[in-house]
Amino acid sequence: MKHIYHIHGMTCNGCRSHVEETLSKVEGVSEATVDLEKAEATIEMESHIPIERFQEALKKDGDRYSIHKQGEQNQHSKDKKKEQPKGKGKGTFYCPMHCEGDKTYDESGDCPVCGMDLVEEQNLSTASAEQWTCPMHPEIVKVEAGSCPICGMDLVPMQPDLSAEEKTYKKLLKKFWIATAFTLPIFLIAMSEMVHNNPLYDIMKQQYWNWIQFVLSIPVVFYATWMFFERAYKSIKTWNLNMFTLIGIGAGVAWLFSVIGMLFPDAFPDQFKTESGAVHVYFEAATVILTLVLLGQLLEARAHSKTNSAVKELLKLAPNKAIKIVDGEEVEVSIDEIELNDILKVKPGDKIPVDGVITEGNTSIDESMITGEPIPVNKAVDDKVSSGTINGNQSFLMKAEKVGSDTLLSQIIHMVNDASRSRAPIQNLADKVSGYFVPVVVIISVITFIIWSIWGPEPAYVYALVNAIAVLIIACPCALGLATPMSVMVGVGKGAQNGVLIKNAEALEKMDKVDTLIVDKTGTITEGKPTVESIGTFNDGLSEKEVLQYIVSLNTNSEHPLAEATVKYGKDQNAEILKSEDFSAVTGKGVEAKIDGKKVALGNPKMMEYAKAKITSTMKEEAKTYQKKGKTVSYLAIDETVVGYVVIGDKIKETSAKAIKALQEKGIDVIMLTGDNHDTAQAVASELNLADFKASMLPEDKLKEVEKLQENGKVVAMAGDGINDAPALAKSDVGIAMGTGTDVAIESAMITLVKGDLNGIVKARNLSDSVMKNIKQNLFFALIYNTLGVPIAAGVLFPFFGILLSPMIAALAMSFSSVSVIGNALRLRTTNV
Repeated sequence: MKHIYHIHGMTCNGCRSHVEETLSKVEGVSEATVDLEKAEATIEMESHIPIERFQEALKKDGDRYSIHKQGEQNQHSKDKKKEQPKGKGKGTFYCPMHCEGDKTYDESGDCPVCGMDLVEEQNLSTASAEQWTCPMHPEIVKVEAGSCPICGMDLVPMQPDLSAEEKTYKKLLKKFWIATAFTLPIFLIAMSEMVHNNPLYDIMKQQYWNWIQFVLSIPVVFYATWMFFERAYKSIKTWNLNMFTLIGIGAGVAWLFSVIGMLFPDAFPDQFKTESGAVHVYFEAATVILTLVLLGQLLEARAHSKTNSAVKELLKLAPNKAIKIVDGEEVEVSIDEIELNDILKVKPGDKIPVDGVITEGNTSIDESMITGEPIPVNKAVDDKVSSGTINGNQSFLMKAEKVGSDTLLSQIIHMVNDASRSRAPIQNLADKVSGYFVPVVVIISVITFIIWSIWGPEPAYVYALVNAIAVLIIACPCALGLATPMSVMVGVGKGAQNGVLIKNAEALEKMDKVDTLIVDKTGTITEGKPTVESIGTFNDGLSEKEVLQYIVSLNTNSEHPLAEATVKYGKDQNAEILKSEDFSAVTGKGVEAKIDGKKVALGNPKMMEYAKAKITSTMKEEAKTYQKKGKTVSYLAIDETVVGYVVIGDKIKETSAKAIKALQEKGIDVIMLTGDNHDTAQAVASELNLADFKASMLPEDKLKEVEKLQENGKVVAMAGDGINDAPALAKSDVGIAMGTGTDVAIESAMITLVKGDLNGIVKARNLSDSVMKNIKQNLFFALIYNTLGVPIAAGVLFPFFGILLSPMIAALAMSFSSVSVIGNALRLRTTNV
């Protein structure tokens, strides 16, 4: 028994194989095959299996894909509850230091490992359409203006909810002002002790001023900055020691010492007491430290919001509404209401609502926001258009082909978010240092206290306590932890704005080390838009028209770009299509089938060899005249005899020569590998000044070439756009897919170029260089800061220069260390790639 179902939610070959595997595991299924292009699953079963069983299997697998009967897909997508899975949309949060890799959380809060505020992921669902409500009946919510169905009042626009990061910032700002309001008088009271004949002591004794400081410190410690102590406790409990461990211990010791000293002054040696007999308290040190750390968190929250500004800019491109043609009428609808194959009208200056194809009209479209290229692109009927790009000065009609999360804009944002959360190998260094950092700092603090207590000047214990606290406060493991992820986040966003999509942070790091680049010819160096230039015959009894007829009849079954070119040419020439049987494609060689009982083959010389058809020297010479001009020649054989050929041209992209030259100037060896013949490859290589190329390469040959270069110690990047490039793309150190290519090539690659030309590789290399340089600067700043800061706080300069570091100055320095790392990462936004 065999059934065919529609599959919803697949976007790439990886999705296809995953759905296929899940359905195959359902009990009773003999075989399941999934077609990505048709979005169909063909399931063979021993006896009928209810569709609900398959739906349940896909739901248990994560509910990313759905299965339903053919013809019900539109209704299904309309009825399906619109909610994004965890980690992919609004309400998704992650740690900026990526302590648990790419793990995400459902709600805002603190990272369970490092204690830092979780950051909200930006996604298309964050940029929701404008909604309208009734001032008298708030339960009424509409996507467009109008009147209330209950009372008839005009609906008013709803105020959009603040983002999680904006809420965090406002919460921190409120706490900071409260902390400042109470800390300032404490600080003034404490500093008044430095004034001769302190006038405050004329009002009341020092012991009473200590009580006032204590009372004023309570809102600071137990409200405004209590989260630091919670995080410190959690970090010690789970033994994930971090910045808040040190702050909690340092500020907590200062505050508790002051409270105990105030309540039980007789328990302390005279060294800790002032002339009035009261124990010297450190309420001002504790509250100033905590307030300054809070200021650092506040500045960090504001800086964090800028690191993902690239995604926010992309989100602004997402339109909220579209004009849909319904029964010949124009109807304004929400983006969420657009379904596959809907006909939409795009007016001059409007953003294109979804991905699709122009069905009527022509225009020019500004695609700079997703390709980084400022020149508008001319579009006509059958040309593809992408969501978020801006229409020029002419209206056109388009058919929706990809909607919702399947659009290019949504895929870009999804890829940027995933890449931003990935970890670069260089981060392992920071992680190793951070693992030992906090325990070492605590030990140094204890040693500092002991040394000052024994050998310090009088009052030795006071010096010992103050310096031990300063050591705890100045150390900043967070600056070290943020060094890599901040640069990666900004760099990945910068790449997306320039049409360079980075799959993960590892790709950025590896791209910086690449010394050899392998490029495919068709669709990579050339435009990938082949056209038939001529048809030839080697048989007097067979006309060119008949040769074309056989070629077109064979190629109607093939999806290869060259085949599509011949079919299009045949249709233009009104060639009759003959019925073919037993069609098969031979990878890297050509195609064959039976037509009118004859065995017909079309392809390169290897295909002719496969079909046992001999190419004579005369035939080779005739073909060579075209091949030397960079043209591709495919031979046609009937019943093991070569009878004709087709000449196909594919124009070299204008950017290819300039890009290859720029890469060579950066010390990168560029090698062209192509399945085309030697003469065609040589003609292209000569035009591009490429010294190194190899022709007649099958997919396995390209793979072996990558392996051979890697064995010789080369760091290899591979750029390609076809299925035959996928093995080499996956094997290379950095796979680079042309965005104009196939899903399987893009899935195999680490970097995708939206525009699909070699100039994108130059951008990727420049971006990689800038990001790695920025990461190294951040790591240097963080390591040097901590290496110098801790000894100075311990008092190493005191014997020579009499310099000691106040815990308050240490807190100020620590607070700005993380901010400075983020600030340095933000410089990448102005990098010219």
